[in-house]
Amino acid sequence: MADLIVTNVSVLMKDGHIRPHQDVTITGGIISAIEDAASSQAGDCRRIDGQDKLLMPGLADSHMHTGQQLLKGRVLDELPMIWTRIMLPFESTLTPELMKLSAELAALEMICSGTTAFVDAGSYHMEEAAAVYGQSGLRGLLSASTMDEDGLPASIASTADEALAMTDRLWDVCQNFPRLKTAYSLRSLISCSEELIQKVSCRARERGALLQAHMNEYPGEINFFLQRKQLRPAEYLDSLGVLGPHFISAHSLLLSESEKELYQKHQVKVCHCPFSNCGKGVPDTPSLLQKGICVGLGTDGAAHGGLSLWNEMKIFRSVMNLAYGVPQGNPAIMPASQVIAMATENGYRLMGEPEGGVIAPGKKADFITLSLRRPHIFPTGNLVNTLLECVTGGDVQDMVVDGQVLMENRQVLTLDEERILFDAENYLRRQNLL
Repeated sequence: MADLIVTNVSVLMKDGHIRPHQDVTITGGIISAIEDAASSQAGDCRRIDGQDKLLMPGLADSHMHTGQQLLKGRVLDELPMIWTRIMLPFESTLTPELMKLSAELAALEMICSGTTAFVDAGSYHMEEAAAVYGQSGLRGLLSASTMDEDGLPASIASTADEALAMTDRLWDVCQNFPRLKTAYSLRSLISCSEELIQKVSCRARERGALLQAHMNEYPGEINFFLQRKQLRPAEYLDSLGVLGPHFISAHSLLLSESEKELYQKHQVKVCHCPFSNCGKGVPDTPSLLQKGICVGLGTDGAAHGGLSLWNEMKIFRSVMNLAYGVPQGNPAIMPASQVIAMATENGYRLMGEPEGGVIAPGKKADFITLSLRRPHIFPTGNLVNTLLECVTGGDVQDMVVDGQVLMENRQVLTLDEERILFDAENYLRRQNLL
């Protein structure tokens, strides 16, 4: 017996073509059928009207920061080293109540803009975030902020064992939510001792968990390891036996050829955050993709321009064309279909969910619908190109994750949007920002 059917909808298939006038049937959290609307035999079940809509895979944010949701608008145009001057001091003041509000706002923003799955890079009081994300219905991979260097603010200072224990506690909490998983993390590689790196890596392998780290984001980070270890960051981790298919390398802007080869050899997954990265460097994504490396896209959190992957896709396509397409005379150096796949299928693969990110029978029922009959979208001679060029988060109409409807006709069903925005308004008043 079907649980849900989206009727008379256009569908973006895995091969990139659009099938119009389809009924998409969901049973037990899985897409059980995609068939012509006229031939559908679906019985009595919940229905979503797909008229003038496109059904496509939900977006997967491969790198975001729940703990920075309340920093929106505070880092643009700031001088360098915002991590040590602004972000880290702010996160050290987080309370359980502020993390709860941050997670509610992040979940609400992701649902409303079409992000069905996400990877949180780690912060503090993440158990509060897990409870919110569990209620939201989103699919998530969560980490705790893992560092043990001397000189951190007292509220977040920790030893290697204490830092590891934070993720262990989060692991236990996430067991209560079937759509949430825990990844171990190295929050800032230069802020992690070798003891912590080895203990975190060992625990991740013991539990079959993913391990993520910010990698090769700044020249100073690379010079740190060259001076102390005579190795680049990825080479150093390889010498410790850390790299593998379970490893997620966030940012990865300044990779050497030897590091790219290590990523290929160990099947390391990579995430780029286009808007955030533009102030630091341009990744050699074409080379990574040619090597068969899985590359996803992330927002880097709301402090870097919000949580809309539609914005990130547009920026990424433009940067790739400027950096690589123009010099080569190849305007299709990063075609729309490739960019969309990075924000959907690749993102799901990166977070250990290979059965998501595509629309096909037998795959996870994680999808969104877009309203097509809008002046900035309709008409179009190539809808896949228009998805990249013109669509915004506001065009997302419905969201389904694991067969559960999280949003229908722009109404969020799993969270109290008005109450969350009211609490956010009160936060601004307390900060004298409103």
